Amino acid sequence: MYLEKLSLTDFRSYAQVDLTLEPGVTVLVGYNGIGKTNLMEAIGYLATLSSHRVSSDAPLLRFGTERALIRAKLVRGEQSTVLELEINGSRANRGRINRSNPVRARDILGICQTVLFAPEDLALVKGDPSNRRRFLDELLVSLTPRHSATRTDYDRVLKQRNALLKSGRTGKFTAGHEATLDVWDQHMARAGAELLHARLELVERIRPHLAKAYAQLTDGSKAADAIYRSTLQGMMDDDGAGAGYTAEPAAVERVEDLRLLSVDELTQRYVQAFAASRRKELERGISLVGPHRDDVELILGEAPAKGYASHGETWSMCLSLRLASYYVMLDDARTGGSAPILILDDVFAELDVQRRRKLAAIVSGAEQVLVTAAVDADIPDELAGRRVKVVPGGIDESESR
Repeated sequence: MYLEKLSLTDFRSYAQVDLTLEPGVTVLVGYNGIGKTNLMEAIGYLATLSSHRVSSDAPLLRFGTERALIRAKLVRGEQSTVLELEINGSRANRGRINRSNPVRARDILGICQTVLFAPEDLALVKGDPSNRRRFLDELLVSLTPRHSATRTDYDRVLKQRNALLKSGRTGKFTAGHEATLDVWDQHMARAGAELLHARLELVERIRPHLAKAYAQLTDGSKAADAIYRSTLQGMMDDDGAGAGYTAEPAAVERVEDLRLLSVDELTQRYVQAFAASRRKELERGISLVGPHRDDVELILGEAPAKGYASHGETWSMCLSLRLASYYVMLDDARTGGSAPILILDDVFAELDVQRRRKLAAIVSGAEQVLVTAAVDADIPDELAGRRVKVVPGGIDESESR
């Protein structure tokens, strides 16, 4: 799959911009702050309904406007698809597929698939667990769009359950609240089990690709791995029964036990865990157990990458995670999915010459690679391709080649 045309209206710095693309490598060149990343951000947003730079939609709207519009023409084999996404400041976002009637924004998920590399990816290793959970969930939804509803359902139930727990903290918790909390426990246990089950399967798919990608980018002296750390595991004793809540991470072998459980079995474990942690949850007014508090521990050699990896190793681990997601998508493409568009947003300026060349050699064979750079000198020779000059407010076709 590749992106043939991109059109933005009132998105970030652009009142209107139109960009024509082609398969292979395209490098967008322009000085820092000119708007190159805004173009890549729009493509990524079309794929995931979220930005890699900000957590809300408001900054995506050009200042003083109430909506932004992303239009894209995607080509897969002999078939083309036109997607439109309307980002609204005061109401729900809407999408269109081939100029049909408007649909929910999430209904377009899975049509445009991307893997986006950016300097912000350092947070995957150095940041808090929410960054790694987001990485997993976005990849999960890209591969299986129905999991967007799974994640939405879980977030909705979590919000309701937390509101009820807060009422207990303020002394307003009654017998009626207790019964209501039992009901929300059941809802959250089921939604949490479905999300956890999907994440555990995805991590197992990622792990061999992560090891492969890290070896490709480095001298291979250290092995990279990823271990899913579940708060549910912290509630289990050796027999699998409910135990007192602990924030300590589970042992590796116990995480493997979770992976062997069905959604129904995980649901029952969550119900037990909620019961065991109820007193502490009422004291603190928040849900202490669930996928919203899980983490993915990244391992380099024998130590956690976070806190132990050098700057170069951290970059290699971040790049390897993105490459692993790319390889997982390629696996999916062989069974009917689409190969993703690779986006490298101002990444090469952050890398040494050796890592630049290795990364370029790995991605150069992708169906479409979009790269941004401040100067041509940042781009390795392995990524020879079309050059597009980005200027204030748009594209300079006369200087593009």
